[in-house]
Amino acid sequence: MAYGIFSFIGRGFQRYFVRGLGIVLPTALTIWLAVVLYNAVQEYVSNPINAGIKTAVLRFTDYPRVPTDQFTKEEHFMEHAEAEFFREADLQARMLYRRMPEHQRRPWLEHRMRRAKLENEWQRYRWIADVTGLVLAVLVIYSIGLMLGSYLGRRLQHRVEAIIGRIPLVRRVYPSVKQVTDFFVGENRPTQEQLSRVVAVQYPRKGIWSVGMVTGSTMRVIEDSAEVECLTIFIPSAPTPFTGYVITVPKADVIDLPINLEEALKFTISLGVLVPPHQQVDRREDGDQYPVWPDDPPRP
Repeated sequence: MAYGIFSFIGRGFQRYFVRGLGIVLPTALTIWLAVVLYNAVQEYVSNPINAGIKTAVLRFTDYPRVPTDQFTKEEHFMEHAEAEFFREADLQARMLYRRMPEHQRRPWLEHRMRRAKLENEWQRYRWIADVTGLVLAVLVIYSIGLMLGSYLGRRLQHRVEAIIGRIPLVRRVYPSVKQVTDFFVGENRPTQEQLSRVVAVQYPRKGIWSVGMVTGSTMRVIEDSAEVECLTIFIPSAPTPFTGYVITVPKADVIDLPINLEEALKFTISLGVLVPPHQQVDRREDGDQYPVWPDDPPRP
């Protein structure tokens, strides 16, 4: 009897734990993904822009000002203090200061103190600085797009690309990267209707069906060898649909699915759990029985 009670409690705990996990996991993963994207934007977009802003402030303005008495104390400390009184991070700066010609010491030290003070001020209003960096990034990208939309802008773009094409290593990578970016954000990118064509194809062998998206036609030599019209299909992998496989198959072997791109991505990311409602298979008509927990109400 005790074994039956513990077994019943164990099954109930497992059921409720799995149910709670199903509620918590989507929220936790969404928050985690948002934090990862935010940190990536901060590291690769906001921080470089903020560094440029700080450099411009120090170069073209007199902000922030360093009080004369504070500057005099720092100058005296640099010239007369012993090495053991310096922090490890400032020891190299002190050695550089000692080796400088005397006429360069004062401007260099003043610039260093202004930069340190600006960093402190910047940290106090960090969230404003981060938002400013993002807004400036959007404005810069918009300005570049606006400029390149004109005749002179397109001529300048072609000239820059021609220069890049002469750089030994970069010219091998740049064309491929440009084709990929043009596919997603370029003016000649596929339309929403083209990208939303979801199909099923037998891959990686006959009898196994995979869900993919049609990305276009194929190469001429492949179609000539196959002697039939072919399509290029992207098969996303789970649970990261941004990676996957690109295959070419005869058009006759492709089955169009009555689902949109969003539903196809949900199906892939969820490992096939989230089937579109209008495509779910109800097997209760075939007499199949669903597992019933001891405290669950009977199914109709």
